[in-house]
Amino acid sequence: MNHYDYQSRLKAIWLEATEKYKAGNRQPDSYFDEATLADLASVGLNTMDVYDYVEDYLSGGEPDFETFIMVCEARRDYFITIQEGKASDQTLDSSTLPAKDLEVNGIVWLPRIMPKVLAKLRGELPPETMYGCGGDRRFFKANNIHPAEFLRVAWAYEDEPKKIIKWVEARIAE
Repeated sequence: MNHYDYQSRLKAIWLEATEKYKAGNRQPDSYFDEATLADLASVGLNTMDVYDYVEDYLSGGEPDFETFIMVCEARRDYFITIQEGKASDQTLDSSTLPAKDLEVNGIVWLPRIMPKVLAKLRGELPPETMYGCGGDRRFFKANNIHPAEFLRVAWAYEDEPKKIIKWVEARIAE
């Protein structure tokens, strides 16, 4: 994918996916041809990175396209800068995610979203796990955090979970 105008290509992919979803196609593996999959892979994305956002947007009104593109941008930057354009060979085991009702320092969902945000950043989410799902969105809204912003915070403090927690606490205090 051309780096100068990759966002235009991502928009075309998003629009293509929205049309397929509106037409009743609920088979994500049938959404994209090999060239489109290669374009997605060249910026560290895959089918579910698009499908999940399109599905939630069309069924519930969020996350919107702008959020999708900002999340993709954060992932793309990490993929190119840190991973040097090479996909991770790791995949998060969704069964290891902390329970949905767990909290840290009174912040519900934070223990669950921390491994998710790192897996999203690294391209290690399995198809059944979405970064930016309804539970994540409740967390973001409750704590005044944008999903793309949280990806960048996770990148900044990737190996320092206590700093991520402190950042969230500071955001809540604003």
